Amino acid sequence: MTLQETGTAAEALPEPVPLMGCPYKADPYPLYERMREAGPVHRVLFPSGVQAWLVTGYEAAHAALNDDRLGKNHDRGNDRWRARASIMPEPQHSRLQVHLLHQDPPKHTHMRGLVTDAFTPRRIERLRPRFQDLADSLVDALPETGPADLVAGFAARFPFQVLAEVIGLPGELAARFDRDWGKAVQPVGPTDAGRALYEARLHGLESYIAEVVSHKREHAEDDLLSHLVGARDLGELSQEELDSMIFQLLVAGQEPVTNQITTALIALFRHPEQLARLRDDPGLLPRAVEELLRHDSAFELTTWRFFDQDSDLHGTRVPAGDSVIVSLCAANRDPRRFENPDALDLDRSPNPHLAFGHGIHFCPGAALARAELQITLGTLLTRLPGLHLAVRDEDIEWIPAVLGRGTNRLPVGYDRRL
Repeated sequence: MTLQETGTAAEALPEPVPLMGCPYKADPYPLYERMREAGPVHRVLFPSGVQAWLVTGYEAAHAALNDDRLGKNHDRGNDRWRARASIMPEPQHSRLQVHLLHQDPPKHTHMRGLVTDAFTPRRIERLRPRFQDLADSLVDALPETGPADLVAGFAARFPFQVLAEVIGLPGELAARFDRDWGKAVQPVGPTDAGRALYEARLHGLESYIAEVVSHKREHAEDDLLSHLVGARDLGELSQEELDSMIFQLLVAGQEPVTNQITTALIALFRHPEQLARLRDDPGLLPRAVEELLRHDSAFELTTWRFFDQDSDLHGTRVPAGDSVIVSLCAANRDPRRFENPDALDLDRSPNPHLAFGHGIHFCPGAALARAELQITLGTLLTRLPGLHLAVRDEDIEWIPAVLGRGTNRLPVGYDRRL
């Protein structure tokens, strides 16, 4: 089904549908609702000028995430996509973008097997006391009374500190990681004015990764980074695959959690009665985190997928090599799957959201992210009584990332620091 075939609902939508601009980034859900009503698949336009096919409904999204016809390897992309896609320039693309997220079986299966043991729920639970210590130390460093920026003071720091513990990044190297390098997951198009700054960040990150590899080769321990370097030395990974996997761990492993902390807090600030419930009943935390992930996910859209031949996607003919993207946020607000989907309901159960994806590319760090969010909310709500947003809702500055949601600043007030 195309936009032109869906009647009056489709007529209100442009072709392609532009996914850009401040109003869209501040609240994409009204647009997603219109798109879901018009059909499951739409041609969309991104700021770089690339056009893609967006999947919006829950059932369609679930099916696409499990469709083995759709591959993730960028080599599948056609010239039309490649000419405008916001992807890394060469040679960095070949050196840093062959990680799990852009691999298909059997390579993906092998590479994923190298990292999963570090992120098992059982191991994450064992590390919870250490994570709690890290969270408390960051709160200790906040001003005794508000205001404060919870991104600079907490959300931008806690996920990276936790990640360093989990993967075995030494303290002296962790301290030198530049958060601006994390913006490498927000690539800009070839003609964007910010391309030069973006490429400078890539060079800095490459040098840092080389230093991490060198350190772990000389000081091997029983940790994930050492195991990955060992796999490279045994010929199980290429140098490019090793560097890419470290890139994915350092950047994709912490920046989305930073963003999810901000989206979760903003949702609670917008629903003070739910914030009060969660503050008074910490036992709600596990279920509340699932609902906050569903309600406004930091992973708004998945990364590119491609058919290797012209194919049918829920009634729409998609050319080979065109990019297919799944809107996780649109799927998670589908009224055909979730009752009263726009409401924040901390009692929602079951809650089969797609915030971490589904299928073979389901986020391997999901258990870690859940623990981080539970610890973050429990700590901040307990130790910062009266926590509230210190700017008007309409003044929140949402990051301009194409695929993600979050804020670079979150000014808050609170009565005192306990």
